[in-house]
Amino acid sequence: MNTLWVVIIIVIVLGVVVGNITLLKYSAKFKFPTPLKKKDDNQKKNGFEDEEDDW
Repeated sequence: MNTLWVVIIIVIVLGVVVGNITLLKYSAKFKFPTPLKKKDDNQKKNGFEDEEDDW
């Protein structure tokens, strides 16, 4: 394999790795808002929670 191709492949791999690390550092600064749940009156009276899964 030509030395030029080896250098190009190494540069591309290092670029992807450094780009992913930079993206992780940048995205770690974001604060996600906590969603507010509204309960209607029937659920409050009966003591039932939402039937949806909270993932």
